[in-house]
Order: sequence, then C-alpha cells, then structure tokens
Amino acid sequence: MEFERVIVSKKIVVDVAAQTLMLLDGSRLLGRYLVSTGLNGVGEQSGSGCTPRGLHRVRLGIGDGCPVGTVFRGRRPTGEIFDDALAAEYPGRDWILTRILWLTGCESGRNRGGPVDTLRRFIYIHGTPYWEPMGEPRSHGCIRMRDPDLIALFDQAPRGTPVEILG
Repeated sequence: MEFERVIVSKKIVVDVAAQTLMLLDGSRLLGRYLVSTGLNGVGEQSGSGCTPRGLHRVRLGIGDGCPVGTVFRGRRPTGEIFDDALAAEYPGRDWILTRILWLTGCESGRNRGGPVDTLRRFIYIHGTPYWEPMGEPRSHGCIRMRDPDLIALFDQAPRGTPVEILG
C-alpha cells in the first residue's frame, strides 16, 4: 500500500482591525484569541509604536518551560514572577510576561531592513498582565495576549512559523 505524504503547515494570522489572532493548520482553525496590538495603529517605522503589517515569521521562541508570569527584560527572565505587589513597585512598566515569540519581517523594504525592520524593532507576541484589556489596541507595537492563550500558541508555533499581520 502506498501512502501519499501530506505536508501540513501552521500559520498565525493577526487581524488588527478585529484585534484577533488565529492559529491555522492549512484551512483548519486551531485557535482564535483576542489580542491587543499597537495603540498607535499599524505601521512599520522604527520608533512609531505601531504594529507592523505584512508577512513575518517566528524568529525565536523564548521562555519555554518558564513559570506563568515570568518577567522578561531584554528577552531574558529577570527572576521575578509577576504579581500585584511587583506591579505596584514598578507602575507604568511595559510588562513582557510568560513567553515571547520574536518576529522577523519577510518583506524587504516593508518590514525587513533599514528603519522598518521588525526584528530590530523588537516586535513580539508576548504575555501581559491580567488587567490589560484584550480586543483593543494598547501596546507599544507588539501583540499582547493572555498567558494561557499565549502558552497554547507558543507550544504550537515553533521557529519559522509564518505570521501574517493584516491591518
């Protein structure tokens, strides 16, 4: 008996207008999550605080095995676990929690290279405090998610996973 080899490809699609992230396996929906993208809207310029559009891929997944609420600075765990006391100690901090999917652009001149380079802008899909609203733009350009949703996504989106950001 001969078997046909089937290639299954997962892909992440972020819809900025709907403030949702979908994980797809071919045309099959594996997960749909509310997110929070850039408060300043969409755009690719460095320093804009906007969420970059277009085709990207996961460059690196950071935080595998770290406890929920792990605090990251400069893509490294600080040794802290997020809680209300830590939040009170550092008001206004842009919290990056639990896991990081670091994105890199795939379109030269649009989101790759020069002043529009997604990787150099440090654009991530990452966890955020429980009180941050989902479904409305509030980030500095990254894609924020609830910790349980992020862990589910992280475990299914290895390095190289395509990410399309629609805006």
